[in-house]
Amino acid sequence: MTWKKFSGEVIHSSILEEVENAIIRETEKGFKLKVCIGTDSQVKGAMTDFATVIVLLREHHGGFMYIAQDKTTQQMGIKERMLVEVQKSIETAYAVCDLLDLYDVDLEVHADINTNPMFKSNKALNEAMGYILSMGFIFKAKPEAFASSTCADKMVH
Repeated sequence: MTWKKFSGEVIHSSILEEVENAIIRETEKGFKLKVCIGTDSQVKGAMTDFATVIVLLREHHGGFMYIAQDKTTQQMGIKERMLVEVQKSIETAYAVCDLLDLYDVDLEVHADINTNPMFKSNKALNEAMGYILSMGFIFKAKPEAFASSTCADKMVH
């Protein structure tokens, strides 16, 4: 998976190395950090575009993110697509969680799923929440899931 900065600059080191360097740099500046991971997708014709983000929040001082995008031609319904988004977020969270524990950085997994039953994405809420919580991660859905519904969303629209 190729990770980039928001500027579009490709990260040539491993994402773990990049995140670790960022944690060290930001904590040395005195910032308390939290990491939020989320994925969003957009169907464009026969193509589905996925974007996964790792957002590093500086308490009361904004934040920055890393982005990985991929595309698939696999056809899927809304529920399956929501669960693929969650799976991508969990894979990323799983890859960085030991590092975050080492530096005592909180982690949240954000799902671009609406808690309001009137929205189609709500069909996947229970499975997504169960999947994320069973992996031991803190779960946020809309409207608190800004990593997926705002940050990742910008990358696929």
